[in-house]
Amino acid sequence: MKKFTSIVSFLLIVLASYWSFKSAMPSYKSDIKSAETSFSTDRALEHVSILSKQPHGVGSDGHIKAQEYIRLQLQKMGLKTQLQVGYTAGDWANMCKATNIMAKIEGSDPSRKALLLLTHYDSHPHSSLGASDAGSGVATILEGIRAFLAKKESPKNDIIILFSDAEEIGLNGADLFVNQHPWANDVGLVLNFEARGSGGQSIMLIETNDGNSKLIKEFTKATPKYPVANSLAYSIYKMLPNDTDLTVFREDKNIQGFNFAFIDDHYDYHTVRDSYERLDKNTLAHQGSYLVPLLNHFSTIDLEETKSKTDHIYFNIPFFKLVSYPFDWVWPMFAFALFCFVLLLTTGFKKKTLNLKDSLKGFLPLFLSLIINGIIGFYSWPLLKLIYPQYKDILQGFTYNGYTYIAAFSFLSIAICFWLYKKFSKITTPNLLVAPIVIWLIICGAIAAYLPGASFFIIPLFALLVSFLVLINQKQPNPYLLVFLAIPALWIYSPFIKMFPVGLGLKMMVAATALTTLTFILLLPIFGFYKSKGKWAFLSLFLAIIFIISAHFNAGFSVKNAKPTSLLYVLNADTNTAQWATYDHVISNWTKQYIKQNKDTEKNNYLTLPSKYNTHFKQVSNAPIKAIVLPKIETIKDTVINTQRHLTVCITPQRPAHRLEIFTNNITINSASINKLPIKPNILKKRNFKIKHKKLVTYYLNDTNYTEVDIVIPENEELELTLYESSNDLLKNPLFTVPERPEDNIPKPFVLNDAILVVKTIKF
Repeated sequence: MKKFTSIVSFLLIVLASYWSFKSAMPSYKSDIKSAETSFSTDRALEHVSILSKQPHGVGSDGHIKAQEYIRLQLQKMGLKTQLQVGYTAGDWANMCKATNIMAKIEGSDPSRKALLLLTHYDSHPHSSLGASDAGSGVATILEGIRAFLAKKESPKNDIIILFSDAEEIGLNGADLFVNQHPWANDVGLVLNFEARGSGGQSIMLIETNDGNSKLIKEFTKATPKYPVANSLAYSIYKMLPNDTDLTVFREDKNIQGFNFAFIDDHYDYHTVRDSYERLDKNTLAHQGSYLVPLLNHFSTIDLEETKSKTDHIYFNIPFFKLVSYPFDWVWPMFAFALFCFVLLLTTGFKKKTLNLKDSLKGFLPLFLSLIINGIIGFYSWPLLKLIYPQYKDILQGFTYNGYTYIAAFSFLSIAICFWLYKKFSKITTPNLLVAPIVIWLIICGAIAAYLPGASFFIIPLFALLVSFLVLINQKQPNPYLLVFLAIPALWIYSPFIKMFPVGLGLKMMVAATALTTLTFILLLPIFGFYKSKGKWAFLSLFLAIIFIISAHFNAGFSVKNAKPTSLLYVLNADTNTAQWATYDHVISNWTKQYIKQNKDTEKNNYLTLPSKYNTHFKQVSNAPIKAIVLPKIETIKDTVINTQRHLTVCITPQRPAHRLEIFTNNITINSASINKLPIKPNILKKRNFKIKHKKLVTYYLNDTNYTEVDIVIPENEELELTLYESSNDLLKNPLFTVPERPEDNIPKPFVLNDAILVVKTIKF
């Protein structure tokens, strides 16, 4: 292949890869003056701006303001609002008083099932501003409903609008609605809007206990302009423990629906930087591009017709949008690909275009590429944490320079592939293609057997087989035809190279390096003809080094990309001792005022609370005893009935507490309730926290002055309750003089932070 042709073909490959991202979502343009019947991203942004002015977790002042604002906006549209208030503990044993906000648009056919629009309005407890999670969802629904009502058209189906509460605590608001509100029985389909970052494509995920074929069919009929969805994500999603509000609808009432969520810029998730300024406007426009057509479509059709027992494979690619076909096609397509390969292999050997020795040699660069790049990807994150220990303090597992690392390791993988295939340049391209086809046939066969939702991976293999056909019959094929045949691989796999490390953290860099390698071998019909593979290897290595250098210079923290820090004051009322504690691996200057670096801290036996990412205290230092008022604990009842001991204990805070966690010793608990709310039996059975106490409940306090615990245990058991009472006022409490964080620090998410924690144990 001529030098000029090589350059042009490589640029076309880069362009095709870029287009797989660019074409998948809208580009924001100011639309404040758009028609009243149109969805306006600018108008939606106004809602986000107001909702994200301050944290609004359950029980906070901001929470009440957010609630009042949403009610006012619904009323301005002429909708009658309802508040559903009640206590729930959900499936996470996290209890609170939740307040759901609801409204309904009456349909012309009351016999039909209703369409439910869903998002939550609470932000993560403590410091998150919640602009994306889920202020963006609230804004999308408010603006979408406004535009829908402006058309003055009556829908056939009722449209229920639910802004659920306490999603961040444990899906409590959804649990309250699904299990206690009569409207839940009328719901036929849910559209749920969520976020786990502050930007990127909004990905559609399905929640259903049955088949997805009719859901996909109707979703396609609604013609959303920028669908981003694939059945691989759907298959993985069904295997994972899901935790969105929509999950409650599926599990408790067998109500199916669609999730729409974006996951880029994961480092902003649940932090004070989940702000209006950092929310990607393109992303919000993408959410709106889903809601408008889906609302129009699903408010009209009979939602009972969206149920099915069969599944479809589906994926999105540019121009074709969402492509789908039945699961029944999976094995026939695989068999056809295998048949074509055997036929082409036979033809190649007959024409002497192929020979056995060179075809077998072609496996060497492929296996070496996969092994080397796999090892690099697997150990990249542990190595980066060793070089940059501050990365451990980003609990999301995705660093501010994470995209740079993805680019660096992808180009490094390409460099290694080019270098290895240069060593085997004497082997003709047709012979080199045998190994990639065999490997991809094995992959597609395994996928068909164990992960059928990813069976669309076979589409690029068919394109590779066509290239194989061309190369068997032509010594000098048209390079641009080969580039055209490579497009399916680029459009399907390029997004996954980025998605796995972004969605699952940089620990999944191995998925990016492996998939980059597997995509490279699909492009061998083009790269095999490159005469200067060494130069391309050098160019790719050079780019990898540039990205690594860029990542290094951005490895620290700044005002824009702040360091997550944590500090707690822990008072052990049992031993009358106090400690400063932090979850931080690398102590910041702000935290150093109270925590002294101690290499032996991990070995100390100190009180701790596990977090979402199983994060425990990393450093502690002795602290002065402060006059923190302890909770009042009273035994209301202690009696034995039929060999069962019935205990009632009342715990009353004597200070403005925000959270009460109750743990027990490792004993059998037959039943338990908090303020007369029963703890679900499955929660009592799976109390398996890896600490000496077993969690009973976490109670997020808001408007109550006491916690009444009713517990039934065998009469011969001794009960031990350990109470962790915390308040998020360490920086404001007059007993302390903790200064505000500097601008390049933010509160660490997912953990108890900026808190005064009192620990007390009682034996019965």
